[in-house]
Amino acid sequence: MLTRLADAARDTCGGKAATLGALLREGMPVPEGFAVPFAAHRADLDALRRVVAEALARMGDPPVAVRSSAANEDTPGASAAGQYESFLAVQGAKAVTDAIRDCWDSASAARVADYWRHAGGTTSSVPPMAVLVQRHIDAEVSGVMFTPSRPGDSTRIEASWGLGLTVVGGTVTPDAFEVGADGTVGRTIGDKTTRLDRHEGNAGVVARGVPEHQRALPALSDAAAAHLAALGGRVAGLFGGSQDIEWAVAGGTTWLLQARPVTAPLPPAPNGSPSFAAAALRGAPGAHGVATGTARIVGGPGDFQRVQAGDIVICPYTDPAWTPLFTIAGGVVTEIGGTLSHAAIVAREYGIPAVLGITGAMTRVHDGARVTLDGTAGTLTPH
Repeated sequence: MLTRLADAARDTCGGKAATLGALLREGMPVPEGFAVPFAAHRADLDALRRVVAEALARMGDPPVAVRSSAANEDTPGASAAGQYESFLAVQGAKAVTDAIRDCWDSASAARVADYWRHAGGTTSSVPPMAVLVQRHIDAEVSGVMFTPSRPGDSTRIEASWGLGLTVVGGTVTPDAFEVGADGTVGRTIGDKTTRLDRHEGNAGVVARGVPEHQRALPALSDAAAAHLAALGGRVAGLFGGSQDIEWAVAGGTTWLLQARPVTAPLPPAPNGSPSFAAAALRGAPGAHGVATGTARIVGGPGDFQRVQAGDIVICPYTDPAWTPLFTIAGGVVTEIGGTLSHAAIVAREYGIPAVLGITGAMTRVHDGARVTLDGTAGTLTPH
């Protein structure tokens, strides 16, 4: 009923599991685990719990990450970034089996149907869903890396303290690194105010503040960033194209947690000190394009109904529940987050401009004001 991660194949276990299996077979640093293949979908839960308990026992009953590996995610045309459920630091056969069931259920979520409808896929049936179970990594530092799309381009890396959910979810403004083809490293230090870690003695993760003196320290050394870029180059070479890679560092070991094709190009990182209009608010370029529209301040799901077609959504950050807004909005601005977060990836796939990390944008721009968003330059300009 289960498949060793190293044996996972795309046609039985989905793209995410198959990719990690291929990396394992190449000797790359991927946490051990197993996949619940398509064929086990909606299996008898008691039987599933028994085989899961046996597989976990062989691993030493550690905390694990439970993640989707659907047939249609992590493809060159659509990432489905953040659309399906994932669970970290899950422990015990019952809890892991419940998390597997929740991953299956997430394939039927309304936001998933909205995403695939916009991507041009069918929503008439739920796609086959495999589930990936891997040893949980207690990351000291983690983040996302985009390998170069063209020879000579830089590797882009975003990093923060603790587990990578803060980076992919856009709930911190991470450090941003550029590792050039010649090995040079440039960096911009973000304001890393919070971190997530495994809850000691309990299931799941806990959020806590980063000590003030540590917020402005680089989460990675230049040497560590260069090492990550070299690993990314090996992954891209194996799969023959630019890769979106999630990674973690724990106890001096760098782990690869996910790799998938980059689905849409990043705007270029700011270079030098370009001139902007005096009124322009500046952040990180997240998704190409320029849009002019009405600023709509959105603090949470309770404000969704106020968003009209073409509005420029200004919010603290987004999570997967916000995806339907991307089909309406003319563009999106966040107060925190980075260009490799799920919000920015989905904005690029939807073809709307996005700017990330404009501090205080929700109070510096009035709701209903006319604004122009330039996602390539990274600016928001009130009229």
